[in-house]
Amino acid sequence: MAADAARFLWRDSPVVSETAQTTVEAPAVKPTVADAMHWGLVQCAPEASLREVARLMADAVVHCVVVIDAPDDHAALWGVVSDLDLVAAATVRSLDDQRAGGTAMTPAVTAFPHESLESAAERMTAHGVSHLVVVDDARRRPLGVMSTLDLVRTFAVATPERRCHVCA
Repeated sequence: MAADAARFLWRDSPVVSETAQTTVEAPAVKPTVADAMHWGLVQCAPEASLREVARLMADAVVHCVVVIDAPDDHAALWGVVSDLDLVAAATVRSLDDQRAGGTAMTPAVTAFPHESLESAAERMTAHGVSHLVVVDDARRRPLGVMSTLDLVRTFAVATPERRCHVCA
């Protein structure tokens, strides 16, 4: 039957045709930003004190807070305050006297969920940042954050079929 000739038995890799008994290599699936990122984000307004930002980071056990200009409009992405930004700011003056808007890396460096990890890693390196805000393609709304640690975790568990250049 023609239908039987077209059926394939899917296994991890490779794919084996039931009728022809020939081996066909399954295409390698390269990991994407969506595979590595953390969905959701911790956010604050530009007017938030850096002490408040520090509390948000500590409570949520994250290394950055996304600064959004209009808290009711999640599309109003503005910048990112990292833990290293907080440490540097604390050496200058009290965190109570400094605002997230004055410290945030602006504009926030972004990525799309469907992008390759290679592309995201190159962007992080080019901009000297350790966090990318992941946004949806259509509305540019923030969906989550991908950090250098998220990339390292992906490198650590990459299998031969899912390796990318930066995962090798």
